[in-house]
Amino acid sequence: MSKHAPVSLLAFVFVSASCLSSNPQTPAPATPPPAPASAVAPMVPPPPAQPPPPAPPGAPVISPEVQDGGRVAFRLHAPRAGEVTFNGDWLPTDKPKLTKDPAGIWSITLGPLPPGTYIYSYNVDGVAVPDPHNPFVKLRARSPGSFVTVPGPSPGFADAKDVPHGDVQINWQKSSVLGETRAVYVYTPPGYAKDRGKEYPVLYLLHGRNGTAADWTSAGAVNFILDNLIAERKAVPMIVVMPWGHPLAFEAPSDKNTEAMENYLLKDVMPAVEAKYRVLANRQSRALIGLSMGGAQTFYIGMLHLDLFSQLATFSAGSPPGEMERMTAPLLEKPDVLNKQLKLLWIGCGRSDSLFPRNEAFAKKLEELNIKHTFHPTEGFHNWAMWREYFHETAPLLFH
Repeated sequence: MSKHAPVSLLAFVFVSASCLSSNPQTPAPATPPPAPASAVAPMVPPPPAQPPPPAPPGAPVISPEVQDGGRVAFRLHAPRAGEVTFNGDWLPTDKPKLTKDPAGIWSITLGPLPPGTYIYSYNVDGVAVPDPHNPFVKLRARSPGSFVTVPGPSPGFADAKDVPHGDVQINWQKSSVLGETRAVYVYTPPGYAKDRGKEYPVLYLLHGRNGTAADWTSAGAVNFILDNLIAERKAVPMIVVMPWGHPLAFEAPSDKNTEAMENYLLKDVMPAVEAKYRVLANRQSRALIGLSMGGAQTFYIGMLHLDLFSQLATFSAGSPPGEMERMTAPLLEKPDVLNKQLKLLWIGCGRSDSLFPRNEAFAKKLEELNIKHTFHPTEGFHNWAMWREYFHETAPLLFH
C-alpha cells in the first residue's frame, strides 16, 4: 500500500492527550474522568443493595457519590417515575431496583468496587437513560451511559502521570466505501512531532458493539496507558488508529457489518493513515486488536489478510452464536500458514463474561489445529476495567 496513495481528509481536529491545545479555536472533546489502575470486579456477589441516606430537603442531588471502602451511592430525581432499575457493566444480568424517598429521589448503594472506571445507566419506566446528575457521559451508538471512577492507589497504569504525552487527533474523512464523512481517532507517541525523520509501527484498534471511535480514548485511556508504558520503556512507540466500527446501520446483520468493516478499514482508513502519518507500511509493522464485536472483526480481517497484519489480539471477542466460527473456518484450514505468518495471536476473556464459553471453545479449536496462540482467561466481566487490563498486558508484546 503506497504511502502516497490519494486520500480525502476534509479536516482534522487536533487534541493533545495531555488535555492541552495550542489552537483555542479547536474544540476539544470532553475530558474523560480520571482513569486509575483498573482492577477486575470481584467474582463473589456483592452484598444486598442498600439505599443511601436521604439528601436534606432542597439539597442538590449528588450522583454518583464514591464512599469509603469503594461503595458508591447512585441517585436520580424522578418524582413521577413508577420504577427505576440500575445497570452497571460490572453487574450480572439481574438489574437491582432503586428505592424512592418522599422527595422523589431514587437511590441505591452498591459495591464495594475495586479501583477503576465503570459505566452505568438507569432504566426509568422502561427507558434507558444516563445519570442526569453526572457530567461524565459515555457516548455510544445507542443509549449513552455514565462514568463512575473509584479511586485507587495513585499513580496507576492508566493515570495521566507526569511523563511525556502523545497526541490524539480526530481526522474527518469522506469514505469512498460508505459515502459518508466519519471520524478516525489517531494517537501519535511522544516525540512524533519533533523527530520528523522517524517512522513508526501502527496498531489498528477496534471497539465493541454500540461503541464509537472515541471509545478507546474516553473509556479505555489508551493514550495514557501507552504514554506510561513508553516512558517505562516497556512498549515500543507506536501510532494507534481507532476508527468507528459500525460501517453499517446499527441494526444491520453482524456478519454484513464485519464484511463492510473489512472494506472500510482496508480501502479508506489504512490508505488515509499511510498517506498522512509516518508509519512503517509493512505487515511486520502492523497489528490489529479489537474488543467484543471488534474482536470478531479482528479474527476475520486479520486472518484473511495475513499479507497486511502480523499480530492479532482479541479481548472478549463476540458475535452472534456460530458466526465467528463460520466466518473464520476457511481461514483455519492452513495452520502452517497461520503459524508462519502470525507473530502474535492473543485471546483474552473474563470467566464471568457471557462470551467466555465461545472464546474458550475457539481457543480449544486453535489448540486442536496446532495453531500457535495465547489464551488468557481471567476473572472478570465484559467491561472496560477488563479491557484496559488486557491492553496494558498486550501492548508490550507488539512490534518486537
